[in-house]
Amino acid sequence: MSKNFKFFLGFAYLVLLAVFLYFIFLNIQISRLNDFSYYKELQFSINKFISSNFLINIICFFIFSIVWVILLGFGSPILIFSGILFGKWIGTFISVISISIGALALYSIANFFFKDIVKRILEQKFKKYILLFQKNEFYYFFLYRFVGGLGVPFFLQNVFPVLFNMKKNNYFFSSLFGFVPGFFVFNTIGAGLNTYIEKSENFNFLELVLTSEIYFPILMFIVLIILSLVIKKKFFTDVN
Repeated sequence: MSKNFKFFLGFAYLVLLAVFLYFIFLNIQISRLNDFSYYKELQFSINKFISSNFLINIICFFIFSIVWVILLGFGSPILIFSGILFGKWIGTFISVISISIGALALYSIANFFFKDIVKRILEQKFKKYILLFQKNEFYYFFLYRFVGGLGVPFFLQNVFPVLFNMKKNNYFFSSLFGFVPGFFVFNTIGAGLNTYIEKSENFNFLELVLTSEIYFPILMFIVLIILSLVIKKKFFTDVN
């Protein structure tokens, strides 16, 4: 049963990814990718489309994000797109909640169907952290989410709490709060890219980096990395 369900998840993910890429490339003119005016046209069309059915588009994006995470999708592209489509504030709100729900759903599926497989694959890798998380699963998993999962791929971050049978409410809320800083930074970058394309007539990389909508989130990202390294060293390094 678990093998069939695993096959279904893999197949569904590939189908979703293929459909997603199909609709993207269906509406993209490859020959104009080096033309900045083309990006301005796309930006105008996207903004017009989103504003015409704002609530419906939010709901669709919300559902898509949940399914994307369940099917082992990467987190960063969703965050950039949510910032581009809905701005930094609404984009952060949508992505934090939808990805937290998707992560919880993936964790629940893994805990129910693939518990033995997860333990066999990940137990040695995370063995030194298990006792630490068992001391205070909410607090340490919040820190773990805050520091970006210590460089672990996103889908593995979502399932490794199976190793210590984390409570679902602790999983959800520690993820929800831990995601906020990093997700806000990525959404701000997405919103900044959207603003730059809207206001600029020609592309200039230095000008892009020096716009407040871009360099400010980059500075926040650097601060977040430094803070994450401090937290990692204090709580997750040399854990016995």
